[in-house]
Amino acid sequence: SKEGGVRQEPIDLEAIAADIKDEMEQGALYIVGPGSSTVPVVEQFGAEKTLLGVDLLRDGELVASDANEEEILSHLGGGEARIVVTVIGGQGFIFGRGNQQISPRVIRRVGRDNIIVLATPQKLATLRGRALRVDTGDPELDEMLRGYYKVVTGYRRRTLIKAM
Repeated sequence: SKEGGVRQEPIDLEAIAADIKDEMEQGALYIVGPGSSTVPVVEQFGAEKTLLGVDLLRDGELVASDANEEEILSHLGGGEARIVVTVIGGQGFIFGRGNQQISPRVIRRVGRDNIIVLATPQKLATLRGRALRVDTGDPELDEMLRGYYKVVTGYRRRTLIKAM
């Protein structure tokens, strides 16, 4: 089960959000997954994040709130895109639990190299050394998503973690 009540330091979340903002590319679509850890990413631009939804940012503007798969795909067009997701505390899932809007079609379109994983050190500690997990419902895609990710844990801070 999800490990609730993980005490995350607001300063850590703000630092992570500032890092992601500073690294954002002009013109790229940012698909920001659900969860309290991703809220500060959208708030960096003065917009309100839907806690359980997927929101879309482009050039510092919120272009869609609580987007479903079809809305995400329509905003993707032919341009660059990034997926920003967080780790589910205690479980380690980055795809397949609570973010089904970021479907296999969306993930394939964006590409593995354009996935940004974020988590505070406190949230990573709840994994107790276990790997990140993926369960998209597509075994071929799950295999493609396995491997190492640089998880954003602070401003200009990364931790290398394997996904299984």
